[in-house]
Amino acid sequence: MTQPDINSPENELTTAPRSAPQKATAQASFTSAAWELVQTVVLALVLFLLIRNVIQNFRIDGISMEPNFHNGQFLIVNRFAYCPGLHLDISPLNIHWEKTWCLRQPKRGDVIVFEYPKDLSRDFIKRVIGLPGETVEVRGGKIYINGQLLPEPFGPNPGSSTNGPITVDPSEVFVMGDNRNNSSDSRTWGSLPLKYVIGKALLSYWPPRYWAVVPRYDLTDLSASSP
Repeated sequence: MTQPDINSPENELTTAPRSAPQKATAQASFTSAAWELVQTVVLALVLFLLIRNVIQNFRIDGISMEPNFHNGQFLIVNRFAYCPGLHLDISPLNIHWEKTWCLRQPKRGDVIVFEYPKDLSRDFIKRVIGLPGETVEVRGGKIYINGQLLPEPFGPNPGSSTNGPITVDPSEVFVMGDNRNNSSDSRTWGSLPLKYVIGKALLSYWPPRYWAVVPRYDLTDLSASSP
């Protein structure tokens, strides 16, 4: 039997050169895929910045807000509650920029998150007690605003301290923790300038057993209270 000649031209395998249209099509597909990827990344970044400018998550560290808020609890904070604006925070690049327009001030009873005035790298959470221009006094753990007893439907852990009277400066608020004997607040470091307020606590989302909308209290009218 005669073996085929492997060197015969009939047995040579050749690859036809890719035509110009095929190369153009491959290049166009690659360009299209790259452009879609860029669009996706840019859209994700824009959405992240938009969401970050409106809401922010916050983890409670400590027991100063017991029994209403707990160590390790996660909250959603509404950054547009008082001072809507633009925020650009990219910590790895040390970029921190903001432009805000304060339209409203916190109300008495609001739970707010803010930059600690003594160390702006730390965020605190407290409850608004006194408003600009008011005189706040603590007598044996009871709080008086302009001489009127403050009702506390949010049920704090009662304290025993005596402080003041302190008149709150314009553009500042007087804040306290709900755990009165275990809170560093305006009683020790003074009223809080509104420029340090990040936002209002809106929703508790973790752990699941604490899931709830943060309650709101109308404490504007103190006339029914008596010393």
